[in-house]
Amino acid sequence: MYQTKGRITKQAHVEIPAGTYEEQHGREGFFGPVSHLYHRHPPTGWTRIEGECRPQAFYTNRVETSADRPTVLLENADVRLGVARRRGATPYFERNADGDELWFAHVGGGVLETDYGQLRFGVGDYLVIPRGTTYRFVGTDECFFFVIQSLGTRLRQPDRGLLGQYSLYDATAIRTPDLVPVTTQAEEYEVRVQREGKLTRIFYPFHPLDVTGWKGDLYPWALNIADFCPVMSHRAHLPPSVHVTLVGEGFVVCSFVPRPLEEAPGAQRVPFYHRNIDYDEVLFYHAGDFFSRDNITAGMLTLHPHGVHHGPHPKAIEKSWSKTHTDEYAVMVDTRRPLHVTDAARAVEWPEYHLSWR
Repeated sequence: MYQTKGRITKQAHVEIPAGTYEEQHGREGFFGPVSHLYHRHPPTGWTRIEGECRPQAFYTNRVETSADRPTVLLENADVRLGVARRRGATPYFERNADGDELWFAHVGGGVLETDYGQLRFGVGDYLVIPRGTTYRFVGTDECFFFVIQSLGTRLRQPDRGLLGQYSLYDATAIRTPDLVPVTTQAEEYEVRVQREGKLTRIFYPFHPLDVTGWKGDLYPWALNIADFCPVMSHRAHLPPSVHVTLVGEGFVVCSFVPRPLEEAPGAQRVPFYHRNIDYDEVLFYHAGDFFSRDNITAGMLTLHPHGVHHGPHPKAIEKSWSKTHTDEYAVMVDTRRPLHVTDAARAVEWPEYHLSWR
């Protein structure tokens, strides 16, 4: 039963009572029961945090990447998040038997060669690679990827519901591989298969991508983040769940792209303070001006664990009034299970990030 107490707003995120800070306390991401609380102080106004449950930030550009598989930075039982570098033609082919993969091209471009043909990619492309696909990257220059590995479950497009099938991104924005004949030019070809996190090397006397035709509804595909159409309202700030781009079991992937800011008088123009208690929140910052976060640059990764408040930095609210639109590209991953930070991530951590709200 819905209740109201004390000073509140008629519409969430609009005309917040003077001298207060609105916080959203919700369950099940942004889909379950929710309340809005009006504080006299910013919920992120802590002086220090002792323990592991704290916001963290990482400089992924400094990660020592492996030539074999992506370097994992954050992981749980459902998903692994990491980074990878590829340059030129990878001298071997890859196959993930553990789950689907999503490679986001942060830097560079080239061709993804697969069983299904060749898929050309560039900066800002999402590359969806189904579980069991054999592939390799042929980069025209050095490529840097943010990599999401789903563990055992299929990546799928979100249910658009009342928005209609052409919302978020049109089917015609999706690119699929072109089948290109291959010839055997080497004595031996290597395929590295990842199964239960371990690599097995399989060798063939012929080119492993020797497919001459295919049919079906399972195949790799690409979507550029610039082709994502954000859902928005000029009257009130919407939750990040409206930007869901792909869905896995236990996690979602969202795209933040440039959009007009809210115009209605009194409407909040930055992400609201929230206590999203059922999900960890990860952001990979791709390009643009991340004005809601101080000292965050392209290529950084942040983790906001459930249990601690999320929200804009102190200067962001003031900055928002002089802006007419956002100018940022970022990939967000929300996970149902808590994420664990690997040693590779700790080696490139900005240790004072949790103090940056002061």
